[in-house]
Amino acid sequence: MSNKPSPLILFLFLALILLLSPACASAEEKVLVLEISDSITPVSDDLVADALLVAQQEGYEALVITLNTPGGGVEETLRIIEAIDQSEVPVIGYVYPGGKAWSAGTLILLGTDIAAMAPYTVIGSAQPVTVSTGGIEPVEDDKIVNALVALAKEKANQHGRNETAAEKFITENLNLNAEDALEAGVIEYVATDVEDLLEQVDGETIKGKELNTSGATIDIYVPSLRLSFMDIISDPIISSLLIMLGIYGIVIGISNPGAGAEIFGVVAISLGLVGMGFDVNIAAIFLIILGVILFVLELQAPGIGIFGISGLICLIAGSIFLVPMDFPRWYTPADVQQMMIIAIVTPTIVMGLLFVFVFYKVLEVRHRKPVIGEDFAGDLAEAIDKIDAGSKGFVRYKGEYWKALSEDDLEEGDTVMITDKKGPLLLVKKE
Repeated sequence: MSNKPSPLILFLFLALILLLSPACASAEEKVLVLEISDSITPVSDDLVADALLVAQQEGYEALVITLNTPGGGVEETLRIIEAIDQSEVPVIGYVYPGGKAWSAGTLILLGTDIAAMAPYTVIGSAQPVTVSTGGIEPVEDDKIVNALVALAKEKANQHGRNETAAEKFITENLNLNAEDALEAGVIEYVATDVEDLLEQVDGETIKGKELNTSGATIDIYVPSLRLSFMDIISDPIISSLLIMLGIYGIVIGISNPGAGAEIFGVVAISLGLVGMGFDVNIAAIFLIILGVILFVLELQAPGIGIFGISGLICLIAGSIFLVPMDFPRWYTPADVQQMMIIAIVTPTIVMGLLFVFVFYKVLEVRHRKPVIGEDFAGDLAEAIDKIDAGSKGFVRYKGEYWKALSEDDLEEGDTVMITDKKGPLLLVKKE
């Protein structure tokens, strides 16, 4: 009798080894990645909360938040940090290759369970600034600065990071690249990409859970249609332009009743306000309403121009104050705020000038005096209605509609000759 094991036993033995091997086990693990690649807006905290919920319900090993942001809303930033603290899912913050995490983005990175950066990325520039009549200036209020410093140091202490550097991000506008941040103890890892990061953090124990991320499947978080739409309109530039377009739409609707422009205006303004989270500067609203009133007055007294130009100035000034870009609502470096102001004001000026040009052209045509004089007889027009002899209808003369009394039976499209004019009535006959 042979002592060799049967092929069936060998097959079962090999299958058992494969099933128990770490490589196969890790292949079943998955990690969810949420991309934050722009400003922190009123919908950013909703995206983080939803991604954390998805990660928890579907059993993801961790949530990786890739950051490439100049900063953004303070309230939204605080809610994001709170959501990370309260979630049972380990959260890894990662400044994406070619990106940065300034101001509010730095606080979010400090608030993650594991902080990492790609080479040649930067964090910092967290000194709060505000917009004033003298330009963009640092916030000097000790109460505000101390509150931010306390938060940054607390998050750093919570995750075993350098509290001194966390403080200097705010008080001295400190900036660190990936290597310096790692050396300073502000982050734990430098990784070239997400795959490299997952290999490095494998085996870490976070929130009482040992990460099994080596070779894990990477899924990109896809928000719902509602959140995707909100993410678009919550961009401060888009939301402000929606409001300005809505204002122009209402003015056009007032000047041309029945065109439907006022409906578009109301919808656009509503979307803009929703995108801003209904947090709008009262002075901005006053200037914008005043601008609309001045445009309406210009409609009542065309040709003067004073009301129209003043209205345009009010709308431009209102657009500057419309988006709450100064601290504490908006937490970004000074140069980013300057770029945002330019990005908002420039299209507002262009649209305003275009609107004024079209507005006056329309008024010019509307109030142009008839050019028909004593020598109109013999001019040709076109019948736009079927007109019976001795009846009245309408003809088109030099692009304008005129009421006409015809000597002959006319069909639509017939060419007619003007024989006389009595007040607003043309006398015509078939040509």
